[in-house]
Amino acid sequence: MINIVLFGPPGSGKGTQAQFLIEKFNLKQISTGDLFRFNMKNDTALGQLAKSYIDKGELVPDQVTIDMLIDELKKPTDAQGFIFDGFPRTAAQTEALEKIVIDVLQAPISVCLSLIVEDKILVERLLKRGETSGRTDDSNEEIISNRIKEYYSKTAEVAELYKKQGKYVEINGVGEIEEISQKLFAEVEKIK
Repeated sequence: MINIVLFGPPGSGKGTQAQFLIEKFNLKQISTGDLFRFNMKNDTALGQLAKSYIDKGELVPDQVTIDMLIDELKKPTDAQGFIFDGFPRTAAQTEALEKIVIDVLQAPISVCLSLIVEDKILVERLLKRGETSGRTDDSNEEIISNRIKEYYSKTAEVAELYKKQGKYVEINGVGEIEEISQKLFAEVEKIK
């Protein structure tokens, strides 16, 4: 089983690249953003709580995210592994995820693939996405900048943990989409 943490700030292309990895390696994506949106759209208690943080450009508390994640991992699937997109973002979440995947999937995290993109490009991408997505967190430059700053301040420790485990790989997230995909594929092939 291949379990990938797909890492990168908001707007780095995680969602796009996850789709190519899913098709290539028969993986199932667990996107915390999608879990939040599903729960918010369906106005669940967890969704209402998540929305109150997201609307301010803040990260959702660990336990809310973990509860959503466990529910999703317990659903039946014939996938050959999982891509975790948007989680973990803190050292505590990293440790929680490792415990969850061992307990629920009986397999550890294989690799953390990190998409690297300059902040200026991230802001441009998110504002453009906000024009068509209807997402309130993508339409305000101040909120976007806060999300990016908060991402970096809270996720540096996650990168360090995966580096210590020899599981952290940086990929340039700027360029042709297919070119970025090929770099990601090459890293996954190394662990198969």
